[in-house]
Amino acid sequence: MDTKGLWALVRVLVGIGCVLAVLSLGPVGAVGAVSADGAMLQEDPAGEQLSDADEIHIDVYVQENGSARFVVDYRFENVSGGEWESLREDVESNPGTYAASEERRWNEELAEGNNQTEREMTIENVSVATDTSSAPRELGHVRVTFDWTKFAYVQLNQIQVENSLLGFTFPSDTSLQINAPEGYEIDEATPEPEGGDEQSVYWLSDGDPFSSDPPMVLMIEESNESASSSPESDVESDGGSSPLWLVVPAAVVLLASAGAVGWWLRRVHGDDATTDAPAGDAVATGPTPATDSSAPPRELLSNEERVLRLLEDRGGRIKQQEVVSELDWTEAKTSQVVSGLREDGEIDVFRIGRENVLALPEEDETEV
Repeated sequence: MDTKGLWALVRVLVGIGCVLAVLSLGPVGAVGAVSADGAMLQEDPAGEQLSDADEIHIDVYVQENGSARFVVDYRFENVSGGEWESLREDVESNPGTYAASEERRWNEELAEGNNQTEREMTIENVSVATDTSSAPRELGHVRVTFDWTKFAYVQLNQIQVENSLLGFTFPSDTSLQINAPEGYEIDEATPEPEGGDEQSVYWLSDGDPFSSDPPMVLMIEESNESASSSPESDVESDGGSSPLWLVVPAAVVLLASAGAVGWWLRRVHGDDATTDAPAGDAVATGPTPATDSSAPPRELLSNEERVLRLLEDRGGRIKQQEVVSELDWTEAKTSQVVSGLREDGEIDVFRIGRENVLALPEEDETEV
């Protein structure tokens, strides 16, 4: 073989060697990249660190519009140890990472409740902060705060939390407290809470999932009955110092004056009626018909007209629960119709005790 043929053979061998080297390194690099990407997708360091909390307390502050402010308090013991300081520094250096992790987690909890309630609920305004407390014991806190829109169902003067937390899992060492908005009191709560009062109720975890039996809390607007007081209570509120002998004569004088004015008005209007009435006209006497025979039957009335007809038949006032019974409607349908009539000014709605009462608006009296 001459020199040129030898050099050609060398070039071919070198080329084959380079191709084999590239092919052997390519799969290793690709596998390494896929493994790294998979680890990045599966790992959530922020969520894992918060899940290691010794206790978790969740406060839910329900608002009048049905939304709620959540404050999730991850509590860590051994504040003096290096683990808490390391976590605290990491949270304060990367608050966005922790907020994004919590937003993903709570959106997963929200998804099942979203389907059940058919309300377009959302998680918004997520923020993270750290703190420490020394009483009653030393704890480190990572507090996650966010807004849960359309968390509760609002109708008239009631707010109800029902299936919003259907997907919520209740891990061990977790407590959940639901707080009523100002001006409302808690009327009913299930399952049976561990404790609470008219303004808040709470549950403690026993390690079982909470999603199998989500909490239901019914909140009712406080009645204004306590704000109005009788004259006797006003006198007693002064410690009994106001002499009753001053009140009684004043009441007698007032009643006498009212009677005199009424007698005078009746005499004046009676004389006017006698003077103005034509001599040949007879004054109609006797009862007037109670019903109008020309009124359309109930099945031809709209829902609103049926409620108004029922109110007129009952003298202008009826309990909302009686409307449900009389018209054989569901409570949801009745509430919807009543809300529309109330917004249009067709009826007034107020409370007596625990029940809603519907009434026709009182017409202003016009003097003749």
